[in-house]
Amino acid sequence: MTTIPDEVDVLIVGAGISGIGAARWVRTEHPGKSIAILEARNTAGGTWDLFRYPGIRSDSDLHTFGYDFKPWTDRQAIADAPRILDYLHETIDENDLAPLVRYAHRVVAAAWSSDTARWTVDVEHTDTGTRSQISARWIFCGSGYYDYDAGFAPEFAGTKTFRGEIVHPQHWPEDLDYTGKRVVVIGSGATAVTLLPAMAEQAAHVTMLQRTPTYILPLPREDAIANTLKKVFGTERGYALTRHKNVAQQRVLFELCQRFPSVARRVIRKINESQLPEDYPVDTHFNPPYNPWDQRLCVVPDADLFRVIRSGKASIVTDRVDTFTENGIRTVGGEGLEADIVVTATGLNIKIIGGIELSVDGEPVSLPDTVVYRGMMLSGVPNFALAIGYTNASWTLKIGLLCEYFCKLLAHMDSHGYDSVWAVADPDMPTRPLLDFGAGYVQRALDTLPKQGAEEPWVMSMSYYADRKLFRGDVADDNVRFARAGERVRSTVG
Repeated sequence: MTTIPDEVDVLIVGAGISGIGAARWVRTEHPGKSIAILEARNTAGGTWDLFRYPGIRSDSDLHTFGYDFKPWTDRQAIADAPRILDYLHETIDENDLAPLVRYAHRVVAAAWSSDTARWTVDVEHTDTGTRSQISARWIFCGSGYYDYDAGFAPEFAGTKTFRGEIVHPQHWPEDLDYTGKRVVVIGSGATAVTLLPAMAEQAAHVTMLQRTPTYILPLPREDAIANTLKKVFGTERGYALTRHKNVAQQRVLFELCQRFPSVARRVIRKINESQLPEDYPVDTHFNPPYNPWDQRLCVVPDADLFRVIRSGKASIVTDRVDTFTENGIRTVGGEGLEADIVVTATGLNIKIIGGIELSVDGEPVSLPDTVVYRGMMLSGVPNFALAIGYTNASWTLKIGLLCEYFCKLLAHMDSHGYDSVWAVADPDMPTRPLLDFGAGYVQRALDTLPKQGAEEPWVMSMSYYADRKLFRGDVADDNVRFARAGERVRSTVG
């Protein structure tokens, strides 16, 4: 087992897609810096290793969800989790990152000292329950924004009377046999629309019980243009061209939905109607009460969701749970849904920066009182970066830009002899919630999250093109302060 030194230059939290990418960036751009990656679980891969439910896959194309420095070579553009995991492990091996990772190490707290310009990080060893400390100049938090320990599970009446099995997708039993069973999936998000066609192949019948419809868009599992470009121009050039093409497609789709929501709604409805049986109640089950991209669109590869509905293997009920019964669920509308297994695909719980308790010079950091600078630094918190990707496009697009900027920031500090940097926020600056996103898991957590401002560089941008300009601009501006060890942090201007 690799032993992490007591002191490192850059401590990366999480060995998922963000942490792996950050480690590769730092190792490539700053080969002289010492790096350690702390992963709370026993394996790398983050989301793609944690979730084990049937059919788990991306809902973004891998030509943009993958790293810019490593071409995605598989024919699948909307890829399943095993293929994504292979890709991540290849990245680890190709960049010799494995010796940097320490598994079963959960970061629980980090205390900054301006005197030493270092973090003292408290680490829990999840396999033994013991604790240790590590000193770091920088913390890069690549743990995403949701709780890996528990998903969102609302309380339903009557669950104790149900004679079947209740499963949450985040904790999928390895030995769950649903062959020939009646299954009800509660939910309508990306997980639910993945489970429905995946389980319908073996189950007797699968019903998706949704409180509210979701916008669903069928896309080819394989990108024919991408595969042609790679064949004609070679892997690297073809991948780069595809990446540019798909970034533009994602942005155009989002902008059209935002500017012309009524038109977008009609187009999506027409596509859905064409995939469903004749006289199907489209407006009941596929007509959300909100505009497209107020919440994330759900992608279904090769229209697999619609295929199993047409076949009769799966169905959708739009209603709310009244109570569980011995044999299934009764809805508010009075419909009885028989079930042997109920899957509560009811969403995630947000846990920003992995729940790490931060303090600066002995003062606890209250995250809701901070403002995010350039989408990656917390006001008043030195030498700390967090990685949050896009909600309206591929997550990793933003992470790549953020890592590029992070490495440029390190170079600037080295060349000028600085030990620390932090963002300073005007206390009179108007703020708003960090994420402009209507998803339930986001809305439930807004009071626990940092804020964003109204203008750059304090906006949590969801535009790749705007971020590309922002991150590739000058490192130093009036919103950050650079210092040497011994200089105290001031969190605000004035």
